[in-house]
Amino acid sequence: MSVATSDMEERHPGQAGGRPAAVLIAGPTASGKSALALRLAQARDGVVINTDSMQIYRDLRIITARPTPAEEALVPHRLYGTVDAAVNFSAGAYVEAAAGALAEARALGRLPIFIGGTGLYFKALTRGLSTVPPVPAEVRDAVRLRLDRDGVLALHAELARHDPAAAVRLAPKDRSRIARALEVVLATGRPLADWHSETSSPLLQPDEVAAMFLAPVREALYARIDARFAAMLQAGALEEVAALAERRLDPLLPAMKAHGVPALIRHLRGELSLAEAAAIGAADTRHYAKRQFTWFRHQLPEFRWVTPEEADTFLASVIPGRA
Repeated sequence: MSVATSDMEERHPGQAGGRPAAVLIAGPTASGKSALALRLAQARDGVVINTDSMQIYRDLRIITARPTPAEEALVPHRLYGTVDAAVNFSAGAYVEAAAGALAEARALGRLPIFIGGTGLYFKALTRGLSTVPPVPAEVRDAVRLRLDRDGVLALHAELARHDPAAAVRLAPKDRSRIARALEVVLATGRPLADWHSETSSPLLQPDEVAAMFLAPVREALYARIDARFAAMLQAGALEEVAALAERRLDPLLPAMKAHGVPALIRHLRGELSLAEAAAIGAADTRHYAKRQFTWFRHQLPEFRWVTPEEADTFLASVIPGRA
């Protein structure tokens, strides 16, 4: 199916007529978003802009199902594989990078197509981002050192002294979020929730974009996830993760927690068979997909939910074809 001009009169609620300022294609992992964005970019002179927090890492091409070099050569792709795995890339850093990609697309007269599955990135694009200042490296390193030395329960108890509301909200064994909340309150003197109540201006206004959530049937999606994980292994995902493991990076870094990476590292250490690691990686990915459905439904209800079979027709109805 191709994205072709439609006679449908329906318009996206946020579109007043004419070409939208940008197209946002969200959806769960393995739903076919990348292929859809590529078709749209080819048909509408677009630029594909990554909106996935894991595909931004250059170390993780295979295990995150990034577009292939051949696909990237067909139309301009931006923000794929641009960040080293040693970097704790934040939503704020993403918005800054996305602003540059958006400005470039506009300067070239191309349609910006933001595509991915990271809800926080889409929310930051259309609603702004909390203005949490950067945490100094010495504060972050000290918290991570104590996390390894004293354990997560000790840090949770410390967080309860400095930010009781966050300690109540977070599970006592949620290492990443406890460390983050403690870093922020120690560095700024203010709880993380205070910062979240203050937001910057959005990069895109909700009423100027065409926004959709690609929503396949769950059972078909889960089967696709399982098949894709097996295909990743055949394509070299284990070797990719082995190269990443050799760098001995902080296990709390986002890249080290990409779906499939922790289980495959355990396999490389001899703790799991490859079949067990693959089963865990696929199961983690299925659970993540389920969370994506829930998150978008509650956090970004303005996104139009569209099945894969409806997607091309929907996009054709909200984006005028070339003259």
